[in-house]
Amino acid sequence: MTEIALALVADYGVTIVFVVTFLSCLALPVPSSLLMLASGGFAATGDLYLTSVFGAAFTGAVLGDNTGYWVARASGDRINDWLERHPKRAALRRKSQAFMDRWGGSSVFFSCWLVAPLGPYVNYVSGITKFKWLRFALWGVLGEIVWVSLYVGLGYIFTDNITSVAGILGNASGLITALLVGTGLGLWLWKLSKPRLDKARSQPHI
Repeated sequence: MTEIALALVADYGVTIVFVVTFLSCLALPVPSSLLMLASGGFAATGDLYLTSVFGAAFTGAVLGDNTGYWVARASGDRINDWLERHPKRAALRRKSQAFMDRWGGSSVFFSCWLVAPLGPYVNYVSGITKFKWLRFALWGVLGEIVWVSLYVGLGYIFTDNITSVAGILGNASGLITALLVGTGLGLWLWKLSKPRLDKARSQPHI
């Protein structure tokens, strides 16, 4: 995969960096992080300009975030109608709304870089719940600055060890994402089972 990323950057330069970061923010399976590392390496060797690499990656990411948001927002009424037809889906919709109202800004920020695999889905949820666009956009810009600076910067510094750096960053991001998803799933299952446990405890023992 590293060889493919290097070949793509060598052939298409910052254009491919822009396209891939844009598509990755729409949840398409493209190696955006690896492309940014590779482009940072090319900037270190003088084949690309560092400012151009950063600008292409950042612009693609921000446009991708906002495209996902507005696509979801445009179809939000139809999705909400479908959710409201079933009590459990409606309850999930209300919980998502409450979560975004309380933690939306920080969720958008951290999903851009710390738990990047969840980023596109946070964009969609933000649009569906009609989270304030200006707040979404500002937190997204801050998050993408961190994401792009981290990957392009590490590619620039560790030019000869891009594969190792990519593996470390990928494992770290995957582990954090798995822990968050696992914790959320555990809390959800606990809440589902709690009424049953309370009912069982309240029944008289024979």
